[in-house]
Amino acid sequence: MPITSSSLDGMKVAILVSDGFEQAEMTEPRKALESAGAQTQIVSPLDGSVRGWKHLEPADPFEVDVPLQRANADDFDALLLPGGVVNPDALRIDPKAVAFVRAFVQADKPIAAICHGPWTLIDAGGVKGRKMTSWPSLRTDLQNAGAKWVDQDVVVDQNMVTSRKPDDLPAFNREMMKLFELAHEDALQH
Repeated sequence: MPITSSSLDGMKVAILVSDGFEQAEMTEPRKALESAGAQTQIVSPLDGSVRGWKHLEPADPFEVDVPLQRANADDFDALLLPGGVVNPDALRIDPKAVAFVRAFVQADKPIAAICHGPWTLIDAGGVKGRKMTSWPSLRTDLQNAGAKWVDQDVVVDQNMVTSRKPDDLPAFNREMMKLFELAHEDALQH
């Protein structure tokens, strides 16, 4: 059920991507967030634009709103990590990207990661002791980093929501919206 209210008015959400992200895993959550009043910004180590993918084929370009070099996690209330294989593989070896994600983890800000998106969370130290899901090929990596991996369409553990694949987007978006709304409401009260 789409959210038509302005439940996220004023919330700022960083979408961290490089080339090769699964396009639907960025555009569908972004649409849900913006329709609820959130301000989303694409943050990337790449200049100018990033290219989404539809499975194994290059898809549409998207303008980078904030270059990673200038991005500060303190300027955002939440983080979205889309998957795709190439995107998180590039992000997890970029020290600035890992530091950006780590800042969200350490500040206990809400994080939504789908498919291969949780890969970067491993390098940012954000998975130990967490119940999570992901694309199946990340199972061993997540378990070796201390996560309890489960095969479910969506998992919420504290301030983190994870899903496995594009088919899980309805469940992912639903739980991401609930999590982000709670965090936003809490932030407005304090």
